[in-house]
Amino acid sequence: MALTLALPSKGRLKEACDAWFAEAGLKLEQTAGARGYRAQFAGLPDVDVMLLSAGEIASSLLEGDVHMGVTGEDLLREAAPELENRMHLVAPMGFGFANVVVAVSQYWIDVSTMADLDDVCAAYAAAHRRRLRVATKYAQLTRGFFAHAGIADYRIVPSSGATEGAPAAGTAEVIVDITTSGATLKANGLKVLDDGVILKSQARLAASLTAEWSAEARAACKALLSKLDAKAGRPLYPALAERLPT
Repeated sequence: MALTLALPSKGRLKEACDAWFAEAGLKLEQTAGARGYRAQFAGLPDVDVMLLSAGEIASSLLEGDVHMGVTGEDLLREAAPELENRMHLVAPMGFGFANVVVAVSQYWIDVSTMADLDDVCAAYAAAHRRRLRVATKYAQLTRGFFAHAGIADYRIVPSSGATEGAPAAGTAEVIVDITTSGATLKANGLKVLDDGVILKSQARLAASLTAEWSAEARAACKALLSKLDAKAGRPLYPALAERLPT
């Protein structure tokens, strides 16, 4: 196959992605049965579709293991803080909306901004002789956002489970997490800082700038994107072609 496209393998993201392509006239046909992890679009024999998890798609794009993929922008920017140099965001998909946010206890009534949090971090370090803990799965996004806010007196606690439960469990004082409605944060006694939205994310069709782009891959990409132009409301290939490695 000339072009490798990675799409979500399960869940609501897969359902929304399949529907999006179907609306553009591209019906996904799995080539290894219903439980297989390979598929194709009818009429595009040079496009090999791999079905991966959202996180695997982000890392595969970063490493150049696939040419294109659909996953959340939060995962793309976490995988590659210098995103613009490693990937090209071809088109927003219009689904998978969520925000990466900074949240603190709702009982911190004097803390509503990042500047307030900076004061808390400094006071916490002075009082406890250790830095305030921030639980998150988004270490890169957190570091960049906190640095931009001038906050240094904190330390990241990697989260592998339900991040919103970290303050109640006593494993962190602050969290950085992704949320759609904020209901889960509120249910756990947390509030989002007024200026604490790190990223407004949605699913994105992205192209790797580190993959090997042969003439055949470029031709297959152009054929694929030409079928998506009407759905996106603009020609998609020209902007990508300008950025592909020569």
